[in-house]
Amino acid sequence: MLDRPATSAATKDSPPDFGALDRARHTGRAGLHRLLGWQAVRLLLKLGFSGGAALLIGQAIMGGELQARVLFAVAVLLVLAALAGVVADRAQASAETAVAAGLRQDAGQRLAGMPARQLQSLSAGSLIVAMQRHPEAVAALVIGHRAATIMMAVGPLAAAAMLVLVSWQAALLVIGLTPLMIVFFALVGDAIRRLADAQERAFGRLAGQFADRIRTLPTILANHALATEEDKLADRLQAHAENTMGVLRIAFLNAGIIDFFASLSIAMLAVFLGLGHLKLAMIPGFSNLELWQSLFILMIAPDYFAPFRRFSEQYHAKAEGVAAAGALDRLLDGAAPEMPGLPALDGIAKLPMPARGLVAVVGPSGSGKSTLLRRIAGVDPLDAPRSGPLPAEFTWIATDAYVPEGTLADAIAWNVGDVAPERILLAAGSVGLLDDELLPGGLSAHIDEGGANLSGGQRLRISVARAALTARAVIADEPTAKLDPATAASIRRVLTDLSRSRLVVVATHDEALAALADRAIVLADNEHLEEAA
Repeated sequence: MLDRPATSAATKDSPPDFGALDRARHTGRAGLHRLLGWQAVRLLLKLGFSGGAALLIGQAIMGGELQARVLFAVAVLLVLAALAGVVADRAQASAETAVAAGLRQDAGQRLAGMPARQLQSLSAGSLIVAMQRHPEAVAALVIGHRAATIMMAVGPLAAAAMLVLVSWQAALLVIGLTPLMIVFFALVGDAIRRLADAQERAFGRLAGQFADRIRTLPTILANHALATEEDKLADRLQAHAENTMGVLRIAFLNAGIIDFFASLSIAMLAVFLGLGHLKLAMIPGFSNLELWQSLFILMIAPDYFAPFRRFSEQYHAKAEGVAAAGALDRLLDGAAPEMPGLPALDGIAKLPMPARGLVAVVGPSGSGKSTLLRRIAGVDPLDAPRSGPLPAEFTWIATDAYVPEGTLADAIAWNVGDVAPERILLAAGSVGLLDDELLPGGLSAHIDEGGANLSGGQRLRISVARAALTARAVIADEPTAKLDPATAASIRRVLTDLSRSRLVVVATHDEALAALADRAIVLADNEHLEEAA
């Protein structure tokens, strides 16, 4: 056995943090400004309508002459306020859609640049959730919630300013309740953030488990484990439902608090104004007012609390958006970590490789066997172009090998050129695909798009059969994993036969397969690379 020092791993700059929130804010800046502009217009028109309507109704009740121009102005303000509201809602939807689309595009680019090993390690369920749910949640945070936050500062001030025109005491009364609402917002906010984060994690686990069970459904059915897996999914679904209901309960509580304070303030205003009009109490700011002035106060007061109510409706969007942004960042941040002491590609290229024979890459889990194979194959996009000892063309064997939609014969013969049906039949039979009870129909068995109805072991056997139809070199990542002993023995036999005419490189934990190798590369303790003949 010859000891060879391992060359140091190539140093690469990790990609910058994904920063979902910063990306979303940058993308949505222009849309947010448009939305705020239209919401401000709607606010001013609504306040103008409330003031005009109060004046008009007050004059009508007191028997005054209705002025046509005032009536017309009030009607115009109402229509314009409604139109501004429609435009504002569309502006919000458009801005949130643009932010979500931008996040998906950026996330797709980040995934495309990931090392194959890191991409393969991602949970399919978490990835689906990240691409479907998270962008919308983040968009709602940076557009809808942000706009509601800003308008919560602007709207009440504008309403209070109009109240001051009639009674500064009435303005002071409604403003005095604001600190209490802010305290409740802070208390509720902490609870809803924790529940939203738990909800997001529960849904991610549920989606991951569901995607994994769909992929392995043939194996589950073969082992009569459907009832057990149904119970596990039901437990995850129940956990997600409980977390969702917890978020909704807090959100409803938050909205109820706003309604309580709004109702309390309006009731107090109505009582004070009523006592003043009945001359039962002389309260400064509430006595000796004209009827239209009292109506003006009662109509403007709800506008003071409307932005708070809108903010409370969007409060859960903040919690969900923050949780979604965190989940996106955890999924997409950084590159796959380098294995300490893992030999660099240049070092591997210098290893003497035979033109034919079986070479086994062995070592403990985590030592970098699969990563080493992917670097040799050049399937890691962050690595330098492949310059290793293998020919330009080779066959890849792994549980993630590509399988096209069609028949089993199509899957085996994919990308191998013209081949006689007899050879396909022989290759399929050599790896036990013709008598697989979970893939009935022989070579005519149907394969779903992407091989969705295949187990990992079936994918392995299809890629091994495919390799047997070519004269290309073979790179195989754990080719006997997830196979029963008899099928594993047949795979070992096929790979050994192939190695007599070409180079076959395998990464494996299978001691029986490693024992058949003509040469072994041992990744030992991440400190030395040993080559054994």
